[in-house]
Amino acid sequence: MLPWHNSGDCSNKTKPMMRKLLLVCFLLGAVGLASAQSVIPKWKITDLEQELATSKQPTVVNFWATFCRPCIVEIPYFQELVKKYERDGVRLLLVSVDLPDDYAEIAPFAKKRGFRAPIRFLDETNADYFCPRVDSSWSGAIPATLFVNPATGYRSFREESLSRQAFEAELRKLLAR
Repeated sequence: MLPWHNSGDCSNKTKPMMRKLLLVCFLLGAVGLASAQSVIPKWKITDLEQELATSKQPTVVNFWATFCRPCIVEIPYFQELVKKYERDGVRLLLVSVDLPDDYAEIAPFAKKRGFRAPIRFLDETNADYFCPRVDSSWSGAIPATLFVNPATGYRSFREESLSRQAFEAELRKLLAR
């Protein structure tokens, strides 16, 4: 029970103010918890390079954006097929190339669409700098997908929307011994 419920210490004017204060504290705490769970890390291209250089798993890196319809269409079956091959250690990393002004919208957008794969925001604005560091052939168009298997040295970059069949065929190549 709250201390002012049975106490004559709080005036009738103070009780509503205390309730409002408690409500505000509760809401701020709830918002803090919700946002802490849905924060998407901001990465520089060097962070992505470091991740790929140190990973021992076959990795699919999909470059996408919330405004890219073909990107949004392919991500659900990318997730489904990567799950099918998870026993082989395959992982999917979704790298958003949205504009910095749209950063706050990425997490709610992804949650609404059921994106379960880890998401990173590529905090870069100069495509002439970061695109060739991903692949020398990348013009900057999306969707774009990088397949890397450090165990076999396999590396393939696709600057196009991939059908379910094309994506699975690329996964098989990624895992070929």
